[in-house]
Amino acid sequence: MTTDKPLRADARRNREAIVTAAREVFDAGRFFDMRYDDLAGLAGVGTGTLYRNFPTREALAEAVYRSEIATLSDRARRLGATRSADEALATFLRDMVDHIDAHQGLARTLATLMSAGGGSGHELEDAVAELVAAGVADGSLRDDVDAGAVLMALHGIGAAHARPGWRAEADGVVTLVVDGLRRDAAVGDRAVRGEPERHG
Repeated sequence: MTTDKPLRADARRNREAIVTAAREVFDAGRFFDMRYDDLAGLAGVGTGTLYRNFPTREALAEAVYRSEIATLSDRARRLGATRSADEALATFLRDMVDHIDAHQGLARTLATLMSAGGGSGHELEDAVAELVAAGVADGSLRDDVDAGAVLMALHGIGAAHARPGWRAEADGVVTLVVDGLRRDAAVGDRAVRGEPERHG
């Protein structure tokens, strides 16, 4: 079994510069329209350095995707460590709407990649699952909705970005999701259906 060697400091800086430049181009919605070689100039590296690190446009897109997912996952875990579970989840979802609003070009592409089943997407799903599980454990969140449903709601929010009044509607969807996840909402649902309340 072999392991990847750690990059030298200058090589790591070059790689990070390329990913940063690509992220900015994603944000502008031009990543798949511009010449791939032009990304080298934007990153301040040679074309050979670009291709040595990312032989294809798709490989660079995946690197941006992984970087973004890691950042968002870290945010979810920091919130989980510093706030109550239900508050952490609500704050994370509202932060996600802020993020999509501020970086629409990037967010649209990432949503497409996540929907296609990119492996890094599981890292974000795991982080959200931890928030949901913590809320179930402390009794603040219902136990019959999983992280996949939460992420599906986020996918829907991102996919609808072109709608007039998107931001207000997105905030409304988050409110619906958060209110619907609270344990008292689950108790109310069961009462309407005539089901006994769950305990423990």
